[in-house]
Amino acid sequence: MRRRAVIAGTALICACSAPSEDVIAVELAPDQIVSGTDFLTPETRALQADDFANPGFLWVDRGDQLFSEAIDTGPACISCHADGLVGLAATYPAYDAETRSVLNIEGRINQCRTKHQGASSLAYESDELLSLTAFVSHQSRGVPISVDPSGPAASVYEDGERYFQTRRGQFNLSCQQCHTENWGKRLRGDTLSQGHGNGFPAYRLEWQSMGSLQRRLRDCDTGVRAEPLPYGDPLYIAVELYLAARSNGLEMESPAVRR
Repeated sequence: MRRRAVIAGTALICACSAPSEDVIAVELAPDQIVSGTDFLTPETRALQADDFANPGFLWVDRGDQLFSEAIDTGPACISCHADGLVGLAATYPAYDAETRSVLNIEGRINQCRTKHQGASSLAYESDELLSLTAFVSHQSRGVPISVDPSGPAASVYEDGERYFQTRRGQFNLSCQQCHTENWGKRLRGDTLSQGHGNGFPAYRLEWQSMGSLQRRLRDCDTGVRAEPLPYGDPLYIAVELYLAARSNGLEMESPAVRR
């Protein structure tokens, strides 16, 4: 049986309660929503805030260069987007009428490449795609997220919500148990965040590199001993849509620095 309730936040993480087939939907109250930045140490927060020291800007600068360069098969991105793409990333993932599917920013960039530049799609976690995604997302830094999960995107949103709430893996844990029911609590040496994606692509100290939100989702699935989905899997895009709509109103931060 499904039921909704405002977060109580009282159970311990591995209140990792008894295995259950039920999906218990719990939602964050609007006034509880905070960015992952709030859970960083003062040192990491300072690193993120310093545009000269933040290592994520290596990818932003590379993306700026790629955005302005013509490629062998077609024109440069800037030939269509001379005024930039300010605010665009704050509206993604979004439904695309042409493909009748929900695209994340990576998908939108690859759609432009194949449709307008005659080029092949870039692979997830490739330096080129991370750089272009970081550059486009950075143009929305400070812009409140405003993602529409209604209309033709509604069923995809529901898929993402269900994935977020469903227990999986050998630990039988759902995303919701950590990031909605127990955020702010300590898990080993870490503090659980609310799991928002407003800083991605982000530089993670653990990776010593830039990475996409889907890389982070795969890490979470691996952490609960579940088989991660392939990059670009429609279910991960659905989770991205759910997370973005869940954080509507939070400001974009990319390139953020995370633990």
